[in-house]
Amino acid sequence: MRNKHTPEIRFVEFTEEWKHRKLGDLIKISSAARVHKNEWTTSGVRFFRSSDVVSNFYGKKNTLAFISYSLYNELSKKSGLVQPGDILVTGGGTIGIPYLVVDTEPLYFKDADLIWLKSANKIDGYFLYSYFVTTQLRKYISSITHIGTISHYTIEQAKDTPIILPEPVEQTLIGSFFKKIDDTIFLHQQELTTLIQTKLGFLQKMFPKEGESVPEVRFPGFTGEWEERKFFDNIKNIIDFRGRTPKKLGFEWSESGYLALSALNVKNGYIDPSADAHYGDEELYQKWMGGRELKQGQVLFTTEAPMGNVAQVPDNKGYILSQRTIAFDVDENKITNNFLRVLLCSPKVFNELSSLSSGGTAKGVSQKSLSQLKVQVPKSLEEQIKIGNFFEKMEETITLHQRELDALKETKKAFLQKLFA
Repeated sequence: MRNKHTPEIRFVEFTEEWKHRKLGDLIKISSAARVHKNEWTTSGVRFFRSSDVVSNFYGKKNTLAFISYSLYNELSKKSGLVQPGDILVTGGGTIGIPYLVVDTEPLYFKDADLIWLKSANKIDGYFLYSYFVTTQLRKYISSITHIGTISHYTIEQAKDTPIILPEPVEQTLIGSFFKKIDDTIFLHQQELTTLIQTKLGFLQKMFPKEGESVPEVRFPGFTGEWEERKFFDNIKNIIDFRGRTPKKLGFEWSESGYLALSALNVKNGYIDPSADAHYGDEELYQKWMGGRELKQGQVLFTTEAPMGNVAQVPDNKGYILSQRTIAFDVDENKITNNFLRVLLCSPKVFNELSSLSSGGTAKGVSQKSLSQLKVQVPKSLEEQIKIGNFFEKMEETITLHQRELDALKETKKAFLQKLFA
């Protein structure tokens, strides 16, 4: 029977209880000598900051910073060298995010941003790294740091952080298990990134560049210049219920029924029903959408917060067109829905919409802005269909990879809950 000192799932050969300890009793916890911003350089030794750790953890790019080799050598004498197996943990900003040092490439970091957990034989590096992303530790760090306006995870708090852990052999097995999962997630993330970059490359090559009238890449059998038109020349009608809310119609949202499509759940290429999910019952749906019901394939466009997300109505189940999202009724003799979706995603059109948008940080596009937009379109509907179908298949592949990646992350999350006490 499981007790409170052991995890829900264990490798079969282990039965001993896990032990309660404090991190400061197991490993040395400190920080490095401060690096001032005026000491940063454009090359040399990688300067690792809190923002780098956060970006790395979430698979995002970050601007690289460096310090000179001479300064690195000078500071290393004061603080010591970062070694493989060490863990850097963010102490400010987005707190408690770990980074495991896995190679011998020199890197340095600023004491105000990162806490340095130095590797030791008493605890496996990947076990500790994985422990820092468990729900229980994230909740603990949040409970001791969110005091006042600015939150910090300090060296002393890190030393007092509790951990329940097994003997080294079991730690290593658990650490290796999560490393395999993380390696698989990383490979899937790379594949997804490559697919997204490939799509962007085709968007750039399959639409005319600035000052040109034909694209660089084209399907065989199609020649001639694309036609420049005002955007609204392709559109019969815009469905826009800006400002409409259930209360203004005398209703409230329901727990189920017709999903409301807003700028928060219309993502690039798909509808995310889990984001900002609101529903209307039959009476609200009829009052709101009566006579202007959305049809499968219609293009949806978010006008602000965020501006420029594009998707299509996935089916004919019925949807409520909600805040900051509009839908287009196309002139089927001039443009197809699939091509319109791709057109609005193309870099040239997105940049032009951005230049026409208003607002400060949160950019927005009005119908007036859209009326000023000019686009280039193939005269042939057949060519539009081929382009639309090409990108539709590519987006289906991207969506499949995204779902697989999300499933892997959920699997890891489940194991983190079950393999740690």
